Amino acid sequence: MALSLGASLVLVLIGLAVPALERGAADFVRRIDLNEAFLQGMLGFLLFAGALHIRLDELASRKWTILTLATVGVVVSTVAVGLMAWGLLHAVGIPARLVYCLMFGALISPTDPIAVMAILKSAGVPKDTEIKIAGESLFNDGVAVVAFLGLFEIATGTVGFDPVHLTKLFLWEAVGGALVGFALGWITYRMLRSVDHYQVEVLLSLALVAGGYALVNRLHMSGPIAMVIAGLLIGNLGRAYAMSQTTIEHVDTFWELLDEILNAVLFVLIGVEVLALAFTGKLLLIGLAAVPVVLLARLVSVAPPIALLRKRGRFPRYTIRVLTWGGLRGGISVALALSIPRAVKGEPVAERDALLAMTYVVVVFSVLVQGLTLGPLVKRWMRFRPHGPRTPAA
Repeated sequence: MALSLGASLVLVLIGLAVPALERGAADFVRRIDLNEAFLQGMLGFLLFAGALHIRLDELASRKWTILTLATVGVVVSTVAVGLMAWGLLHAVGIPARLVYCLMFGALISPTDPIAVMAILKSAGVPKDTEIKIAGESLFNDGVAVVAFLGLFEIATGTVGFDPVHLTKLFLWEAVGGALVGFALGWITYRMLRSVDHYQVEVLLSLALVAGGYALVNRLHMSGPIAMVIAGLLIGNLGRAYAMSQTTIEHVDTFWELLDEILNAVLFVLIGVEVLALAFTGKLLLIGLAAVPVVLLARLVSVAPPIALLRKRGRFPRYTIRVLTWGGLRGGISVALALSIPRAVKGEPVAERDALLAMTYVVVVFSVLVQGLTLGPLVKRWMRFRPHGPRTPAA
C-alpha cells in the first residue's frame, strides 16, 4: 500500500509538468470500480480465508466480548463519529446533512478483518487480545454494512426513519445471511465427507465461496456474515471430521496463497485510488482532522463495554489501548464510501467529496501509522503488570 501510494503521488508530481500522464493514469484508475471489485468479489474470499483458521472454541470462550464490540460498539461508534463529523464539516463551512455524516460513521466504524488479521500476524499481540480483535473484525463489518444500507435508504428518501423497517432489514441481512451461510457450509461439509480427493475438496471450498457469496448477495443478505459462518464451519467441523491430513495441507496452502494475492491486489488498489479522488488542501485538512475523531469514537465505543465485561473476567490493563489503536480500517470503508452517489434525485450530494477524503485519509493513517506501530506499542504496554502497581521499567 505504501509503495502504490508513493508511486501515485510521484505520478501527481510528474503531472505538474506532464498533465496528460496524470490524466491518463487517473482515467485508468476511475475505470476500476473498487466498490464492485471488493464488495462483490474479493471480500467473500478474504473473509472465508480468514475465518478458516479461527478456532471456534476460542471464539466461543470470548463470545460476549466479541458480540458486544461487533454490535453495540459499531452502533455507538457510528453515532459518535457521525455527530462529530457533522460538527467538523459545519465548522469548516460545508453544509453537511446529519444522515450522510452518520453514513460516514457506519462505513468507518467496522475494523477491517483483512487489514487487522494481516497486521496481527506480525505485531506480537497477546493471543487472547488477538482473538478478540480478529473475532470482532470478522463480524462487525456485516453489522456496519447493514447500518450503512439502512441510513442510505433514509438519505435517498427510499424510506423514512422507521425502526421497524430497520429491524427487519437487520434480521434479513445479518441473521438471514448467517443462516444461509451455515446451510451452505453444512452442505459443503457433507460433500467433503463423501470424497477423499484433495483436488476435488479444494474446488468444493472454492465453489462454496464463489457460488455462495453470489447467492447470498442475490438474496440481498449479508455476504460477509455468510462467508464468515461458512469459513468457521469448514475450518473447524470440516477440518476435524471431513478432511484427511493431506487435504488439510492442500486446502490451507491454497487459501493462504489466495489470501496473500488478494490482499496485495486490494492494498495496491487502495494506494492508487488517490489518483481518482478530487483532493484539495482543504479536503486534506478535513481528512486529517477526521483521524482523531475516529480514534476518539473508537475509544468511546470500546472502553465502556470492556469496563463492564471486566466483571465477567480478567482483562489486561492495556486491552482498551490495544483495541483502540488496533482497530484498523481498510477496503470495506473505502468501497462503501465510493458507493455514495454523486447525486440523488437530481440533487448533488455536496458532502460526497469531503466524506471520501475523510475516509481515505483515515484508512491510510490506520494502515500505515497504526498498523506499523501496533507491534512496538504492544510490547511497550506489556511492560505494565496486568494487575497491581507498575514495574520500574514501565
